[in-house]
Amino acid sequence: MFKKPFSFNGRIRRLEYGLSYLMYVTFLVIFSLLTKTDPAEPSLLYFLVALPLLWFLLAQGSKRCHDRGNSGWWQLIPFYILWMVFAGSENGENGYGLNPKGIGNVDEIDEIGSDMTS
Repeated sequence: MFKKPFSFNGRIRRLEYGLSYLMYVTFLVIFSLLTKTDPAEPSLLYFLVALPLLWFLLAQGSKRCHDRGNSGWWQLIPFYILWMVFAGSENGENGYGLNPKGIGNVDEIDEIGSDMTS
């Protein structure tokens, strides 16, 4: 879990995406409380901290979209975040990589087939 969290490549499961979203919100709220930053009037320091957090969230969202078989741009659709949290992944390998759960991956099918012939 959380391998290359700032990369936009690959696929992640619902749990990792949900935890990523919670971490993003938690860190942003804690930082706002510690610095007493008003979100309506953010400071330069707020942007310097919020920018890497936003990059992290967009990267994780992109990988979750990939797990659903979609482009990372789909996360910009309003309320699609809810779909990413609750909808299952695409079985097997897709254009973005192997299924992170291992369900339907070709390597797994080959191993099962070789076990049956042994």
